This record gives sequence, C-alpha cells and structure tokens, in this order.
Amino acid sequence: MSDALTPEQRLANLGLRLPEVPTPVAAYLPAVRSGPWVYTSGQLPSVGGTLQATGRLGAEISPEQGYELARTCALNAIAAIRSVTGELSRVTRVVKVVGFVASAPGFTGQPGVLNGASELLGEVFGAAGRHARSAVGVAELPLGAPVEVEVIVEVSDG
Repeated sequence: MSDALTPEQRLANLGLRLPEVPTPVAAYLPAVRSGPWVYTSGQLPSVGGTLQATGRLGAEISPEQGYELARTCALNAIAAIRSVTGELSRVTRVVKVVGFVASAPGFTGQPGVLNGASELLGEVFGAAGRHARSAVGVAELPLGAPVEVEVIVEVSDG
C-alpha cells in the first residue's frame, strides 16, 4: 500500500475498523503517552469485551489461529494508541512490539504467531510500522488468553 495513505485509510482498505478500546481487567490504563512516546498495556485478543479464544499454542490453539489472534491484539493496541493521540497519522514510528504467547511444552513457533501483529502494524503504518520485536513463550497469560501484545510508538504533535 502507498505511504501516501493515512493509517485510517489503510485500515479501511483492509476492511478493518478500530474497536472500542478494551476495558482494562485490572488497575492500569490501556495506553499512556509520555513526551513523544506512547506505551500500550498488554492487549489481549478481545472483540467487544469477549476473549476470542483461550488455551495454549501447540495444544488447544493452532499457529494459524494464534497468528489471527495476534492480529486482533495489534488492532486493539492501535485503538489504544489512537485513544491518546487523537489520530493515527501522528504515529511517526512503531518502535517496539513485545508479544507473549501461552505455549505448550515444546512449542517454539512464537515468532510466527507474533508475525500476525507485526504484519498488521506494517500494513497500517507502512514503512513507519517496521519495528524491533520480542516474542516470548510463557506458561499462562491473563484470563487464559493465548496471546498478549504490547506496542511502543513514537508520535508527533503535528
């Protein structure tokens, strides 16, 4: 997609709409801006307040399902970013993505699962969506979620 398009236009071209920012499940904010940085809290694969799946990759959840769930996490993170920036065109760079994958023993496909989030960020933000990333396998995630994604972006005021 052309970098001349806004992130909102890219979302529309993908047939996606930003959801309402998910309500935190504990004592934290979905996103915080500090100077030119926006940090999202870990976003789960929730749609309309409902977790889309529970379980671990390599057991109850397939890598393909995990990939799609990671995209949902990234879409929720984008909504959280917009909630503190007002518009996505203020994002000048996606700096870092950290993804956690609830993994059954022996599952080592965390990078492929997190590609769901990374590729969506690239589709939405173009060249500015290329980022550093960590993909971490864990035993359990909040509420039994299979995937959790947090994002750090740089933003401008103009």
